[in-house]
Amino acid sequence: MTPARSLSLPDGPQLGLRERKKIKTRTAIRDATYALIKEQGYDATTIEQIAERAEVSPSTVFRYFPTKEDIVLTDEYDPIILAELRNRPADEPWVESVQYVMKKAISFGLEQEPEITRLRSHLLVQVPAVRARMREHISVTSRMLAEAVAERTGWDKDSLEVRVYTISLISGFGEISQYWAESDFQEDLVDLVDRTVAVLAHGLPTRKP
Repeated sequence: MTPARSLSLPDGPQLGLRERKKIKTRTAIRDATYALIKEQGYDATTIEQIAERAEVSPSTVFRYFPTKEDIVLTDEYDPIILAELRNRPADEPWVESVQYVMKKAISFGLEQEPEITRLRSHLLVQVPAVRARMREHISVTSRMLAEAVAERTGWDKDSLEVRVYTISLISGFGEISQYWAESDFQEDLVDLVDRTVAVLAHGLPTRKP
């Protein structure tokens, strides 16, 4: 949901040299992928073409990204989100922490690489394989977020309650990108975060006629 090249959010935790080098390689691969997709479309873009454009071997591409869909979906966002959440005040309500960090990250992504942010959302709508792989990513991210939820709330990270909560949260935020693209990017993305958090925190209100 945010640009791959952002190593940290403003005023957020900084990553080490080794991780930054890995990110540099991943970013080169992603940049090559997005450029090729814009030139010739998703289906016509091959791993061999991506490797050549990124000046790496196909095996290097597969070492960082098991599938082409992973190149589109994987970014440096999740670990940074987790670190940012852990840096929020311990007495801050959990939902407010999530809302603050998500809005901060999305605003940063829109500012740094608005075209890439929109392209990724478009691909979620247009390419079934990307959408299917996204569901697997949601599961992985949910398990990672469960650790932060457990630390803050005292619940066991493997408890049913935490698993339901985190999968609902991540699935809800994942739906934002698709909805945003389907509405032709007419709505404010940060406002969609507020609306999503409101539903997750308070449930779906009955609309008055």
